[in-house]
Amino acid sequence: MQQILGAAVAVAVALLAAVAYFWVSNWLLDKTFGTAADTGTGSARNDAIRGHIRPWLFMFPALLFLSIYLVYPVIETVRLSLLDNASVGFVGLDNYIWAIGDDGFQRSVFNNIMWLIIVPSLSTGFGLVIAVLADRLWWGQIAKSLVFMPMAISFVGASVIWKFVYDFRSEGSEQIGALNAIVTGLGLPPQAWITLPVWNSIFLMVILIWIQTGFAMVILSAALRGIPEETLEAARIDGANDVRIFFDIMIPQIWGTIVVVWTTITIVVLKVFDIIFAMTNGQWDTEVLANLMFKWMFVNFDYGRGSAIAVVIMLSVLPIMIWNIRRANAEEGTR
Repeated sequence: MQQILGAAVAVAVALLAAVAYFWVSNWLLDKTFGTAADTGTGSARNDAIRGHIRPWLFMFPALLFLSIYLVYPVIETVRLSLLDNASVGFVGLDNYIWAIGDDGFQRSVFNNIMWLIIVPSLSTGFGLVIAVLADRLWWGQIAKSLVFMPMAISFVGASVIWKFVYDFRSEGSEQIGALNAIVTGLGLPPQAWITLPVWNSIFLMVILIWIQTGFAMVILSAALRGIPEETLEAARIDGANDVRIFFDIMIPQIWGTIVVVWTTITIVVLKVFDIIFAMTNGQWDTEVLANLMFKWMFVNFDYGRGSAIAVVIMLSVLPIMIWNIRRANAEEGTR
C-alpha cells in the first residue's frame, strides 16, 4: 500500500509540475510579448514571435530529457570506449580491436545473428497467420486477446514463466517443468534443456517469439483490414483459392507493414538482454552482446570494453532505425 501511495503521489506531483510549467511559461511569454488582444504597431510582430516561441515551450521538456537521457549518454559512451578500463588513459581503438579478436565477443555476435534470423521471421510469420485465421473465427477476438496477452508481461516475468516450462529435475524425481513432464510422460528421459548447445539459444528465442507474436498480429491485423474488399472478391470470382489470395493478394498489399513489423522486432532482438540475464546469464554458450556488455561494464568494471560493446550494439541498431524513419516519412508524404 505504501508503494502504491508513493506511485500515486509521484504521478500527481508530475502532473501538477507539468501544468505549472506550461501555465507559467505561457504567462511569461504573453507578458513579455503582449497578448493577441493587444493593439499597436508592434502587435503583429509580437504575434509572430509568440507563434515561433510557443511550440518550443511545449517541446522543451521532451528535448531536455532526450538530451540528458539519450544524447549525453551516447556521447559519453563513445568517449569511454576510447579510454582504458578505469576511464583514465586514452587507448584509441584498442577496445574495438580487442572485441574483434575476443572469443566471447565472437560467440555473442554469432548468437545475435541467430536471434536476428529466427525471432523476427517467426514472430512476423506467426503474427500474420494468426491475424488472417482469427478473422475467420467467431471467437477470433478472444483468440487475438490471448495471443496479445504476453505483450503485457515484462521480459523478466516471461522468463520466470518459461523457466518453469524448461525446469529440469534429475531422473526419477518428479518433474515440475511442463516440457519435461510431457517428455517423461512419453517414457523418455528428462533433459536439462537450457544446457543443450545451440538448442538452448533456440529455447530462449521461443520466449521472445511468444511475446512479439502478439505485437505483429495486432499491427498486421489492422493492415489486413485496410485491403479493399473489391480486390478479394475479384480474386474469388476469378477462381483463386484462399492460399492464392493470401500469397498473391494479401501479402503484396501489406508488404510495407510486414517489413516495418519485421524491422521493429529486429531492433528489439538487437537489444535483447533481460531474457538471457534471467534465464542463463550467458552460460552454456547463450551469451549475446547486451549481456556481454553488462558483464564487462558492471561485473568486471571495465568501462572501456563495456562501452565499446555498447557502441557496437548502437551502430547495429542505427541503420534499421534510420530506414524505418525514412520509410515512415515517405509513407506520410504519399498520403
